[in-house]
Amino acid sequence: MTKSGTSRVELFTERSKMPSSGRHWAIRVLCLFCVVSDAVCVLNTGMLFPRESSSREVKDLSGLWVFRADKSPDRNQGFDEAWYKSRLEQTGPVIDMPVPASYNDITQDYTLRDFIGWVWYEREVVVPTRWIADEGTRVVLRVGSAHYYSVVWVNGVKVTEHEGGHLPFEAEIGSLIRKDPTMLCRITIAVNNTLTLQTLPPGTIQHMTDRTMYPDGFFVQNIYFDFFNYAGIHRPVLLYTTPKAYVDDITVVTDFSDNTGLVRYKVSVQGAAPATLKVTLVDKDGHCVVSSSEPSGVLKVVDVKLWWPYLMHDTPGYLYSMEVRLMAADHRRTYEDVYTLPVGIRRVNVTSTQFLINNKPFYFHGVNKHEDSDIRGKGLDWPLIVKDFNLLKWLGANSFRTSHYPYAEEILQMCDRHGIVVIDECPGVGIKDIRSFGNTSLAHHLDVMDELVRRDKNHPSVVMWSVANEPAAEMPPAENYFKTLIKYTKALDPTRPVTYITDSNYARDRGAPYVDVICVNSYFSWYHDPGHVEVIPIQLHTQFENWFGKYEKPIIQSEYGADVVSGLHSDPPMMFTEEYQKVVLQNYHDVFDQKRKQYVIGELIWNFADFMTAQGVTRVVGNKKGIFTRQRQPKAAAFILKERYWRLANETGRLPPWTKYPCSL
Repeated sequence: MTKSGTSRVELFTERSKMPSSGRHWAIRVLCLFCVVSDAVCVLNTGMLFPRESSSREVKDLSGLWVFRADKSPDRNQGFDEAWYKSRLEQTGPVIDMPVPASYNDITQDYTLRDFIGWVWYEREVVVPTRWIADEGTRVVLRVGSAHYYSVVWVNGVKVTEHEGGHLPFEAEIGSLIRKDPTMLCRITIAVNNTLTLQTLPPGTIQHMTDRTMYPDGFFVQNIYFDFFNYAGIHRPVLLYTTPKAYVDDITVVTDFSDNTGLVRYKVSVQGAAPATLKVTLVDKDGHCVVSSSEPSGVLKVVDVKLWWPYLMHDTPGYLYSMEVRLMAADHRRTYEDVYTLPVGIRRVNVTSTQFLINNKPFYFHGVNKHEDSDIRGKGLDWPLIVKDFNLLKWLGANSFRTSHYPYAEEILQMCDRHGIVVIDECPGVGIKDIRSFGNTSLAHHLDVMDELVRRDKNHPSVVMWSVANEPAAEMPPAENYFKTLIKYTKALDPTRPVTYITDSNYARDRGAPYVDVICVNSYFSWYHDPGHVEVIPIQLHTQFENWFGKYEKPIIQSEYGADVVSGLHSDPPMMFTEEYQKVVLQNYHDVFDQKRKQYVIGELIWNFADFMTAQGVTRVVGNKKGIFTRQRQPKAAAFILKERYWRLANETGRLPPWTKYPCSL
């Protein structure tokens, strides 16, 4: 414990949450009542993905970092002894730790696998001389994501801190590394995975005080979600440069009229008051199709090639490139910055019974996923990403939901290129306690939606925002909480529908009136009436009729499924066998085929692949509801879904001949 009697594990959210509620709350209240001009809501600062160009360089710091977990009883030793002031190895024993990766499954130390509290990372970096010598160059340190609270130092000086996982944060560090150009750049990052009732996702720390049963200082992290609480630096840490005057943000909203594409854009510039801009839209063949010299406006694209989903057009995922070239000068020099943004031109609309992409009905036949795999946990892994996209396309899936948190930007870029449609979900999973519906929690939730929309607003693959998964929406405080949250998200981005994922109990839901699409999770014959597949048709029919009858909004079956241990068989089917998973899916599909002709607009299986969870009597080394194993090998249900999804795609009548009869079927 600290001298005040509170451990650093408990203090870290207190330190972060107070500025959050006071810093932005008044601004947010005003924002909710503002008119959003031209359907473009520009946020305070940009979060453009670091891309190399003629004016920008990127240095990837992926690889081995020095690592130390603070296993002191109060988890406070690192701060008490100021580990950030010297090399980490001088503070005590350290080990190698790969970045990006979760630290939990890397070692043979069981205490590290389930560790709660502060861990420390360090990397010494050689910064190119030209970055240091040129004071007209900004040097930015960017962390792709770290779970869940992070403090960052450079050469012993604190440069930033960030609350929340799954989303990037950054700090300009040029002035620090120029203080002593002969020094290596020593980056220290302390990361804390503790969850409280005010974090996203929420959790509680439970201290066990009975010394006849537990050792001194014993505590556990309670969570309210069904996936493993992986921790660490999960996405790449980068150094990148821009000129002193630079393109800070770009916001793009697209539409079309007849064969003319409309690209409404706004460019934000930092570091220069007077600046000259050239905005150029280039097609895939490298031809300039339209340009402008204004910082905002509408680019009109003649004979436009629209961005279409996979299996909906013969050229899905068509992307233009928007090059923004900035010229600025001060009394000493001239600056030039170049940034290129991929742009997909498409339109999204929702009616009471349909989801439309480019004015055509779109039916979601896809999956839920997790960023989860052996050894690396939630760490970004390119071979796994490419494998998953091959499996998605083999399956005939046209969409997925980022359950239950924002996925890596690199994954969304793949979706843009391949035409895979995304429901982009924030980490609002497990909001079950009434104390998580207060103003402090809401302020942080709004912070997260700010960051999510800022990061992902320009991805054509992202067609809907999901603000939460299965919250306890029957509680009275939930209505105002979700009304505010959904309204605020729509103010941030008026061009996309907003949803949150609910369970099948429609009668008690207080947030559904405010969403654009109803997303429903249900596990008939599994968590309810286990073993009785005969109840699925009537219960699923009742679920759909109740939801649509009450809200008259289109419905997505956002989760359904059953656990299966790969290779376990039984006839007649029994729970946990491959046969049982197949018959559950087939019973759901029969009802989907009836209702998709009316108001059901999608079906997303739970889950794409098996994934790790906390240990418990209902989980045998993780959740086994995947249609693929954790190692991406198919179960019998994968072939059931593959046959169905290709049939659904073929029924649209819009597929090119080469996709109608895939040779692997």
